[in-house]
Amino acid sequence: MTTTKGLEGVVATQSSISSIIDDQLTYVGYKIDDLAENSSFEEVVYLLWNQKLPNKSELDELKADLAAEMSLPEAVINHLRSYDLSTVHPMAALRTAISLLGLYDEEADVMEEDANKRKAVRIQAKIATIVTAFARIRQGKDPVQPKKEYSYAENFLYMLNGKAPEDIEVEAINKALVLHADHELNASTFTARVCVATLSDIYSGVTAAIGALKGPLHGGANERVMKMLTEIGKEENAIPYIKERLNNKEKIMGMGHRVYRSGDPRAKFLKEMSRQLTELTGQSKWYNMSVKIEEYIKQNKGLPANVDFYSASVYHSLGIDHDLFTPIFAVSRVSGWIAHILEQYDNNRLIRPRAEYVGPESPEYVSIEQR
Repeated sequence: MTTTKGLEGVVATQSSISSIIDDQLTYVGYKIDDLAENSSFEEVVYLLWNQKLPNKSELDELKADLAAEMSLPEAVINHLRSYDLSTVHPMAALRTAISLLGLYDEEADVMEEDANKRKAVRIQAKIATIVTAFARIRQGKDPVQPKKEYSYAENFLYMLNGKAPEDIEVEAINKALVLHADHELNASTFTARVCVATLSDIYSGVTAAIGALKGPLHGGANERVMKMLTEIGKEENAIPYIKERLNNKEKIMGMGHRVYRSGDPRAKFLKEMSRQLTELTGQSKWYNMSVKIEEYIKQNKGLPANVDFYSASVYHSLGIDHDLFTPIFAVSRVSGWIAHILEQYDNNRLIRPRAEYVGPESPEYVSIEQR
């Protein structure tokens, strides 16, 4: 046996959901550029779950099903209210709430294909409501009920802010959701597949995936990017700050990616949304600062920006609390997790790798009296 740290370069499964080949990301073969420019998030959800783009009636049905399932059980709302909202991180709240949802789903342990698809819709619908309800409850406000005539992106912003969103805000969130929906066998997706490969239920798989996404090396990068930009404060401070961080051998979040060499194909879309939104809100310094950092890091370290780098200033410009950035990632990525969970169920084999033992060999056992 040979050991590969972090399983880098190891092909662990076959999948028809998404691919990263020659720095090109596709969902079911469709280029991310085409989907980001033309598709609604609901279309992408349908694509990932059904391996084809929907026709109008299929899309309308999915939209209606999602809108109909967005409301949360009152017990889950009350549970969110019970948290110590001054200390609990939204990702911890989200992880617990998704697990709790499984207790109120009569089909939670029903493993038939149709039941799993119904649960997929419920989870995808309700995860947006959990994030927005948590955000409002900790502000001392009541959760907002979704509108059935709104799209998924519109409802997310409406439930978060309690008012009808602007078109550019909807465009930004829709684009972010599309771009984050799936990314081949990333850490949280692999976690979900390992979990359900035991034939555990879909709620367990999604809860496990959220636990993996909670880590700062996976889903927390954009929150830390915004923390960095806030610390920099002014455009003229950007390069001196970055130089000092590099001299201290500190990591610059949002730059580079393990599976991309020439650049993350998703980054350019959020870069443009950042430009538009920061200009619209009179906060162009966040975009300008980001561009300066990206250019400096690329020139001196050969690392281009990844999708997290510009999503930070996009979400900030939308008035979203920084610690909600990763939960928004989960709102999108759950569509990919579910696609992989369903694919794992369809052709399952228990995922059980081996470990190379490097501990002591044949130590002599000594009785407790002699130790």
